[in-house]
Parts: sequence; structure tokens; C-alpha cells
Amino acid sequence: MVEQSAWTQITQQDPGHSAAYVQRFRTMAEQGKDLAGEARLVDAMLPRGARVLDAGCGPGRVGAFLADAGHEVVGVDGDPVLIAAAEEDHPGPRWIVGDLAELDLPAHGITEPFDAIVCAGNVMTFLAPGTRVEVLRRLRGHLAPGGRAAIGFGAGRGYPFEEFLADAQAAGLVPDLMLSTWDLRPFTPDADFLVAVLR
Repeated sequence: MVEQSAWTQITQQDPGHSAAYVQRFRTMAEQGKDLAGEARLVDAMLPRGARVLDAGCGPGRVGAFLADAGHEVVGVDGDPVLIAAAEEDHPGPRWIVGDLAELDLPAHGITEPFDAIVCAGNVMTFLAPGTRVEVLRRLRGHLAPGGRAAIGFGAGRGYPFEEFLADAQAAGLVPDLMLSTWDLRPFTPDADFLVAVLR
């Protein structure tokens, strides 16, 4: 059994947390909020019909946009409540309950690697610290040759950017592009958010 993630600990302490999270994003969508910034960046990296893994997909907002844009999307999340919401709200992509630290999509019959992986929504900061390098290694193992992973999360969440970049390197991933937002603003030493496009 892998080390328990912070998200799992939160949902065990508050069984209604996942449902509230789903409702928060449903409400924002109803209000017309822009929930597709991460997906637009990933879409811009790809030709039509690319294969995309939404790692830590939550209720599916990023993967759904990419599927609507014509990509073949698989979403994986460890929270069954979030996956159920993704299946309900966004039919089309394949949504799978699974721990990213044990990611093995060939075991689910998904043998083709991915042209891109997106890991948005501060997913990296919810991982158990002892699993971070393994998660990055498994993401790398699911990338096609020439594929890239776009990973974004905020500062002050217990995972310093320098430590993340060292972990990525240990997992065999190197930065192609460093941004401070999903809308392409350059990364600076004082940035409070990191979007790393890794190959």
C-alpha cells in the first residue's frame, strides 16, 4: 500500500469534501466562469486527435474541454466521487479511479502512450511526499516519444518549486518551458505559481 495522499486524508476526515468540491465547480460552470485555461494551453501544444492523459482529473473539467477539442482523453483520479462526477457531467473520455503513484494504464487495456499529460489543480501538492518522484516517473513512463507533461501548482503548499524540479529530473523529465500562469506569463523567481512543461 502506498503512502496516503493529503487528499485522501482530507476526504476521510470530511466525507462531504469531495461532493462539495464537485458542486463548487458545477456552480462556477453555471456562472460562466472560465474553467478551461489549463486545457487551452495543452490544446495549443498538440495536433488534432492527440492522446492526452489528465492526471488527477478531478470531476473532469480539463479533460472534457480537450475531448471536445477533438483529442482522445483518459482521466485518472484517486477519488471515486470525483470520477463519478466526471462520468456524469462529461461522458466521452475514459475516466478511471486510480492512484497516480501506482499508475499502470496498460493494466486497464490502455497500451498506447500519450502525446501530452496535464496535471492541473494543484494535484502535485496533494500527493504524499514519499510518492512524488514515483508519480513523476510513472507519468514519464506513459509519455510517447516527444510527448510533454504540463504540470501546474501554487507556491506555499508544502512542495517548493526547486524540490519539484529536482524530483522531475530524478524521474527523467526536464523543463521545456517554465511559466508562472496557465496563460503563458513567464516564470520569475518570485512567482507564486509554476506551470512546468516537461519532456
